Amino acid sequence: MSAILFSPTPTMQPPLSVYVHIPWCVRKCPYCDFNSHAQREEIPEARYLDALTRDLELALPEVWGREVTSIFIGGGTPSLFTPAGIDRLLTTLRTLLRVSPLAEITLEANPGTFEAARFRGYREAGVNRLSLGIQSFNPEHLKALGRIHDDQEARTAAEAAIGLFETVNLDLMYALPGQNLEQARADLETALALGPAHLSAYHLTLEPNTPFAAAPPALPDDDLSADMQLQAEDLLVAAGYEHYETSAFARPGSRCRHNLNYWTFGDYLGLGAGAHGKLTSRSPGRPKNDLAPSGGGSGVFPEPGVNHFHDRIERQARLKHPKAYMDAVFASPPGHIAETRQLSRGDRVFEFMMNALRLNQGFDPRLFEARTGLSIAAAEAGLAEAQRRGLLLRELHNVRPSETGRRFLNELLQIFL
Repeated sequence: MSAILFSPTPTMQPPLSVYVHIPWCVRKCPYCDFNSHAQREEIPEARYLDALTRDLELALPEVWGREVTSIFIGGGTPSLFTPAGIDRLLTTLRTLLRVSPLAEITLEANPGTFEAARFRGYREAGVNRLSLGIQSFNPEHLKALGRIHDDQEARTAAEAAIGLFETVNLDLMYALPGQNLEQARADLETALALGPAHLSAYHLTLEPNTPFAAAPPALPDDDLSADMQLQAEDLLVAAGYEHYETSAFARPGSRCRHNLNYWTFGDYLGLGAGAHGKLTSRSPGRPKNDLAPSGGGSGVFPEPGVNHFHDRIERQARLKHPKAYMDAVFASPPGHIAETRQLSRGDRVFEFMMNALRLNQGFDPRLFEARTGLSIAAAEAGLAEAQRRGLLLRELHNVRPSETGRRFLNELLQIFL
């Protein structure tokens, strides 16, 4: 077992997810720095679905034979696509990939695009988890955020979704322009009354190259923002939700499996304009039956007699602009991949920590070794420094952020840069 765990290369491929990006939205929100494009004319749904199919066909050699454990359709506003379009997309994914019959399939939706028949159509297409971008139930704050829905539309969409889908996530934001502690609590209490299986509570941040960054609104100060965060944690935990990640709260059994795969440094194939991906593979020319030491293992750790060593971790990004992406994926040769890079040893350490330390329960050092191909000793300098500063707690089979580390997560992660 120890020989496998301290191997200089990953000994097994991690779980595989698929992320599909649908880049259009009705109107770009002033705080949003995602790859989203305001709808100015009819969305070319059919052509974009053709492009996604071609993108997947070109990527098949990289993921052939691997089981897909989750699919996430994000944006933008994916709920601008018709149920028939989402059905076509999921049918294509199931036809060309080995999608687990138990796969979690998430669709992001905007309450402003809610129609009961549309939501039913998504469910019939195979979506079993809906993530609703509520952000707030306060009409003044929704207006300040540039959202296209009002508070009643938010409630109506949430109620309908919770009645249809196996799991529903409600996205909320706090530290909003002009928001006080009582208003932040009211948003949480309204969400709790609806009874979703999952809640996400995000701190509003001013991202570069957004209207909010160019003309910052008046926001709560750091102390008030921290009080809002603590209030959210206390209220949601008291209501029976598990606070398992920096911004994520779930009823028992309702954690987001797709995001957990990100946070545990799993693999994911990114399809669509601006989509990013991370794949673990074997270098060209490396024998398929490299000698592997025997040993014991279970769960995410290598099993006895593993023969497939994978020594390359690669990140990819697709072209961002929808038209450029669609044109490029059909070109000869295809030119839809904007960037490809292999992760260095330093990249692997930082990116693993950047994800895994978002989890309140932390990680087992053996997972670090299995997913990065590096000994945990490669991260020792950073781990020791973080522990010295009181940002990290360490045990034999667990590394996790301390209470202080959770409050100052950016400072903790910067240690590993």
